[in-house]
Amino acid sequence: MDATHILVVDDDAGLRELLQEYLTAQGYRVTTVADGVAMAAHLADHAADIVILDLMLPGEDGLTLARKLRAQGNVPIIMLSARGEDVDRIVGLEVGADDYLAKPFNPRELLARIRALLRRSDSPHAPNEIPKHDTYRFGDFQLNIDSRELRRHGTDVPLTAGEFNLLRIFIEHPNRVLSRDGIMDMLKGYERSPFDRSIDVRVTRLRRKIEEDANAPKYIRTVWGEGYLFAPGGNS
Repeated sequence: MDATHILVVDDDAGLRELLQEYLTAQGYRVTTVADGVAMAAHLADHAADIVILDLMLPGEDGLTLARKLRAQGNVPIIMLSARGEDVDRIVGLEVGADDYLAKPFNPRELLARIRALLRRSDSPHAPNEIPKHDTYRFGDFQLNIDSRELRRHGTDVPLTAGEFNLLRIFIEHPNRVLSRDGIMDMLKGYERSPFDRSIDVRVTRLRRKIEEDANAPKYIRTVWGEGYLFAPGGNS
């Protein structure tokens, strides 16, 4: 089997060299580029299993590039930022990033994030979880656990790894109020997530995929002061 291909997009030549050497030593196939133009050129001919994307880049910034990547597919994205502010994390989530790491960071921490994200992307089951069904239906939607596909009237509804995992949690706990902390515990498994305070943003992203009106959701309902409730029948 081919080694997992990681594409690093960062204008810091020293960091690119460090990550190239470190991640290659961990058994990954690593390509590094300095900007969005080089990223697009590389992806035109080579698929990536995960993209590590710096927020501050010459030309198009990381947020713009993340939007483009997400519009083209569901490749996992880890965003890097020297600022590390909460607003950057939230905006990164909103445009489709799966994880976020503030600079400077220990390469071992990045490696842990990569492994956790790839594990969530590759494994159809959360840690210590016994699947109940292969396929779930709610409203006009059908979610296939094995293929990780969500379809509506036979049409594919693209989901990121994070969106799939969140929807699976909701759909396997119907008509129950789930607290934000409880959802995050189920989402992150044994890994620490940088988005512990941003579950609302994750829910908003998923609502945009499955709700006719994300501002008046019928499937993922907010229970004020408690958390969220998934109503598979679309009950008001």
